[in-house]
Amino acid sequence: MFQSTGFRFIAVGLLALLMFIPLNLVSSVINDRANYSRQTVNDISSEWGGAQQISGPVLVIPVIEDVTYDRRREVVDAFTGQPLQDENGKPVYERYEETITEKRPPVYLFAESLDIGVTTASQTRARGIFEVPVYTADVQITFDFNALSASDAVGGDEVLLWNDARIDVHLTSNRALRGQAELTTNGLPLTLEPIAQANEKSGGGITATPGDPRASGPFVLKLKLNGAQHFAATATGRTTHLAIASDWPDPSFFGSFLPEDREINENGFTARWTVPHLARPFPQVSREALDHSASSVPLMGVRFITPNDFYQKAYRSARYGLLFIGLTFLTVLLLDRVGTKSAHPVQYLMIGLAQSIFVLLMASYAEQIGFGAAYLLASAATIALLTIFGATALRLGKQTRTLAAMLIIVYTILYLILQSSDHALLAGSTLAFLALAGTMWLTRNEDWHGPDCEPRKWFRRKAPSEAMQTTG
Repeated sequence: MFQSTGFRFIAVGLLALLMFIPLNLVSSVINDRANYSRQTVNDISSEWGGAQQISGPVLVIPVIEDVTYDRRREVVDAFTGQPLQDENGKPVYERYEETITEKRPPVYLFAESLDIGVTTASQTRARGIFEVPVYTADVQITFDFNALSASDAVGGDEVLLWNDARIDVHLTSNRALRGQAELTTNGLPLTLEPIAQANEKSGGGITATPGDPRASGPFVLKLKLNGAQHFAATATGRTTHLAIASDWPDPSFFGSFLPEDREINENGFTARWTVPHLARPFPQVSREALDHSASSVPLMGVRFITPNDFYQKAYRSARYGLLFIGLTFLTVLLLDRVGTKSAHPVQYLMIGLAQSIFVLLMASYAEQIGFGAAYLLASAATIALLTIFGATALRLGKQTRTLAAMLIIVYTILYLILQSSDHALLAGSTLAFLALAGTMWLTRNEDWHGPDCEPRKWFRRKAPSEAMQTTG
């Protein structure tokens, strides 16, 4: 029974399942390395300026109201200055009215038209073996306000303090600002000041006091800032236009709105958005300040990514590793099943370990020479090692060429799977089906029970006469 083909298939299948252990260990190593890479990217990005997001501008108009209160006070004798008392000796009170000017929640008015133009120049920063794409952005924001619409948000005796109005533009962090920020209206410059941060998570920004905005024409804000990973802006205007031009050739667009027009080539990309105010979840005029999360909802952005992350590919190859180890085991089993001496379980384990180490080789060399060259080097080394092992240790003879051809096909298919995550499931499932179909065809005449077994007697009960003869 232990020499039967059926038992050998079961034993090899169990050995393939055992390969889950080294593959999981390899996956953990890849994950740790990927986390270290992401941490390095975040550190470099933060030092350069970090991911940038612009929200606004918003016109903040203070509101006051004269409120009259009905109060009472003790009556004081005009000559003596002493409180008067009635016949019972109790203080005498009089009623009076007092008018106090109180602050009310300000009016927040978003821009009527908002045109944002962004031009970025990219470069690469390195720390050790890790490279991070960063950018320098020139931003020009042209906007104006329909100041008269702010009157619709006040009621009663509330008064708008137009001369105390301010313009706020919120940024991810003021640390990213470089050069001179300029805000002009009617050709005249306005003084810009940083917005005080309430806490570390509130972000930064700049503010200016333009005076009465009803007498001001369009505003033009020019900024220069450093950034990394992504750039985004919020659609806060009644009509918002965003145009981005960059020399980065591999953008990834994200947010609530994708660009309506874009062009991407090896020299960079251009993208344009147009968003009406009806597509966003807040009104044009409000008495409540929108927090950062609310103003980030109508988001338009682009990520400056490095395509073909080899850590993701290495992790996927470890996930598919059991399939390819199983195919190699199956090939070896089919090739040596007709021989006088079959491969030992230890030899199967060594084959599986070699293919597990292939993933580590690929990831480690990819950090130095890139994914394509690293995959070619690691797969060639693994194929050569297993081919030599099949010829010398397994003594497959002429069948060694079949093993080498199968390994070349397997690692070619694995490369195609890693190149296209969209078709990975299709390719993997098709390969598994073809492998099973081929095995079923090649073993269609196989004697699974072995030469010394009488399988038809295993499940047939002995007759009483046969039992008596056996005991006799």
